[in-house]
Amino acid sequence: MNAPVDVSFFARAAKPLSSYRKYWAARFGTAPFLPMNRAEMDKLGWDSCDIVLVTGDAYVDHPSFGMAVIGRMLEAQGFRVGIIAQPDWSSADAFKVLGKPNLFWGVTSGNMDSMINRYTADRKIRSDDAYTPGDVGGKRPDRAAIVYSQRCREAFKDTPIILGGIEGSLRRIAHYDYWSDKVRRSIVVDAKCDLLLYGNAERAIVEIAHRLAAKEPVERITDVRGTAFVRRPDDETGKGWFEITSTTVDEPGRVEAHVNPYMTTSEQAAENGATCAKEDEAKAVAQAAEAGGAINSGAVCADSTGARGQKDSKSEVNAAIAPLTFFANPALASTKGKIKVPPRERSVIRLPSYEQVKSDPILYAHANRVLHLETNPGNARSLVQAHGEGTTARDVWINPPPIPLTTAEMDMVFDLPYARSPHPSYADENGSHDGATKIPAWEMIRFSVNIMRGCFGGCTFCSITEHEGRIIQSRSEESIIKEVEDIRDKVKGFTGTISDLGGPTANMYRLGCKSPEIEAACRKPSCVYPGICQNLTTNHDPLIKIYRRARALKGIKKILIGSGLRYDLAVKSPEYVKELVQHHVGGYLKIAPEHTEQGPLTKMMKPGIGSYDKFKQLFEKFSAEAGKKQFLIPYFIAAHPGTTDEDMMNLAIWLKKNGFRADQVQTFYPSPMATATAMYHSGRNTLKRVHRTAQSEDETVDIVRGEKRRRLHKAFLRYHDPNNWPLLREALKAMGRADLVGNGKHHLIPTFQPLTDGGYQSARKKNSTVALAKPSTPVKPVKGRMLTQHTGLPPRVTGAAKPSTKLNRKPR
Repeated sequence: MNAPVDVSFFARAAKPLSSYRKYWAARFGTAPFLPMNRAEMDKLGWDSCDIVLVTGDAYVDHPSFGMAVIGRMLEAQGFRVGIIAQPDWSSADAFKVLGKPNLFWGVTSGNMDSMINRYTADRKIRSDDAYTPGDVGGKRPDRAAIVYSQRCREAFKDTPIILGGIEGSLRRIAHYDYWSDKVRRSIVVDAKCDLLLYGNAERAIVEIAHRLAAKEPVERITDVRGTAFVRRPDDETGKGWFEITSTTVDEPGRVEAHVNPYMTTSEQAAENGATCAKEDEAKAVAQAAEAGGAINSGAVCADSTGARGQKDSKSEVNAAIAPLTFFANPALASTKGKIKVPPRERSVIRLPSYEQVKSDPILYAHANRVLHLETNPGNARSLVQAHGEGTTARDVWINPPPIPLTTAEMDMVFDLPYARSPHPSYADENGSHDGATKIPAWEMIRFSVNIMRGCFGGCTFCSITEHEGRIIQSRSEESIIKEVEDIRDKVKGFTGTISDLGGPTANMYRLGCKSPEIEAACRKPSCVYPGICQNLTTNHDPLIKIYRRARALKGIKKILIGSGLRYDLAVKSPEYVKELVQHHVGGYLKIAPEHTEQGPLTKMMKPGIGSYDKFKQLFEKFSAEAGKKQFLIPYFIAAHPGTTDEDMMNLAIWLKKNGFRADQVQTFYPSPMATATAMYHSGRNTLKRVHRTAQSEDETVDIVRGEKRRRLHKAFLRYHDPNNWPLLREALKAMGRADLVGNGKHHLIPTFQPLTDGGYQSARKKNSTVALAKPSTPVKPVKGRMLTQHTGLPPRVTGAAKPSTKLNRKPR
């Protein structure tokens, strides 16, 4: 059966991955595993590596691990690829084990941002690391991408460094860093890498590898999509661009810098790149004219950003970030009176500088909004952001996002010769990867199949859009079925159950825009908020067909769906819900309403609780028809921007009313560059235009800061834990809701306080609170009493330990 033809605009917009002429080293063939030491290189007959990859994860040769995908893709292009996994970063010695790379270093912190991997939402260091053998923590440094890049430079100074992975994607511009509580520079500047690849990087890394192999200097490779790099303001390679100030794309309103009382008015203006003295301005304009330089249109004294609509605007020159070619208003009037717009492929938007966004949260929110406006590969323009001043000034250039992979290219990526297991060096004396050598992240996806990439949900707290983008990239049915068969036939320990057929979202396979032209031009952050777009296809038939075909395969007992489900899409296809509920639910199904109240839901860009109720009705109906007793496991977020104490109280009331006892509590985690993180930092609703002074209440966002308030919001989700009752009683009384404290069924918490040792016993061990002294005998559940499995349901008896909840794919 032939794979469906891609109808997307992107299907014909880039050079196919399979069209490159292979590098000469292809004669060495395919390695069983990418070599991790000299002995393995010798066995393969290599005298050197063309490319050495450095990663913060253990090396698992599986398509769910980014460095394995990049390594195998480069190998398929004919390059000799070695890998250094979780090296000792205390010196450069560990980075020399494979010798000097002939072409470049490839560096990543791993499948997770290293700070999120190492710290909890409460900024407490984790004791475990699911991407490490034995689940041992401490095998990677803080800000691993920066540290690894520094050590690579120390090991072999002249070898180009290509940085990638999700840590690089989320930090490609100046970004708010939750752990230091400040705005940090672009990681391109801090890591001193030659190129940063953001997003899924197969297309970019293949082109760059072939160009470097052809002896092209890395500093001249500035035209690859999905890359970022440093360019000096006077660099000749930046000539010929139409530069647009970000304020013409998304005007932040009147922005005034903080006033230093010890500076004169003229000095204050100069500090902001403006001038108040007419003679100073005239002199600057004359100097620019003599030098043939460009003149910026900006505010004088009052507004340092060049915002539109200020009547007192005059021409100025900002020497620190003077563009090479600049048009104050990119809409140029033609002779016929029509508006002529510069070509998007030669347009670059200048964001406020690092120094500006660092000191001004409103400008930070503005810059974040502009970046998210430029995420569609069909119409995104390049971005540039100045870092430093004077002799240290340089620009971080960010090219438009990569062109998504076609179905044929997705098949190529997933059909590469992966060993589908951890490197043999991690095995125990029996050659096994269980017990003390088990890698939990691999264990979780060991029998799962990734069928697509991307997510058009646009949830503001999620980083998928910033990394994978919102264009869905789907594999063919044949490729998916072939991988299921390979797991059945080749993977050790397979018992007949596929743990997941999914991706970032379980049910977005082959969904997309009905019109290629609209898809390429759309600038909406979400296709399903505030409602499902009329141009979005919601046909689940291709996914239903794959489910049915996979479960009909010989030797396959069960196909489970472990990825998070987008239930507002699922209800559009009752046939899909029926197939899912009756054949692919193992007793419990995870979905993520995230909240019940409109305040936080509108800041998350999530549907109302009514969509959850509709899905719940279908779920219960089809479960009853199949004669199965199955349960929904809803996930909720505490302390998200826009959440008031009253919102959390109402959520707790809803939970109790519906019989839920949430143990798997998620506290909002401000990941770099996410929209919700910009809200957290600025206190403004960045889904709307931001202004210095909020024009309405809806522009401001209630931010949950401080340990006590974050603890309170978490306590509302775990209202059933006696350890939280004192805090909740105090809060409810302060809120004027003492009526919720009592011993009746309609009360949220009781008036009495049992003697506790601070411990809380959950149905899932990792969600329990460790007590000072463990009871001598476990407490058995009483018949009829509400128990806890996140939903208030009795725990499943499977005979197997549950994987770490930290690893579960986040439901959308």
